Amino acid sequence: MEMMKILKKPVISEKSFAHAESNKYVFVVAREANKIEIKKAIEKLFKVTVIDVRTVVMKGKLKRVGRKFGKRSDFKKAYVTVKEGDKIEEFKGI
Repeated sequence: MEMMKILKKPVISEKSFAHAESNKYVFVVAREANKIEIKKAIEKLFKVTVIDVRTVVMKGKLKRVGRKFGKRSDFKKAYVTVKEGDKIEEFKGI
């Protein structure tokens, strides 16, 4: 799978920035991507050493517009731990 198709976007939230302080970064990734593909994509794109990758599939929320109900898409998040001393600078600038 192509690198840019694996990593969709970083998660921008207070909680994800708190994780970044301890060398953990959160990304939205493709549902089909496995941990090995995610690790290789992060290492190649950001030139860091990945120690651990944990993934979770988030269920989409039910939303209501007027009388009708809709559902947001399910998505997959990856929590990536990098080696002590390595930083993903692009993540900090967001």
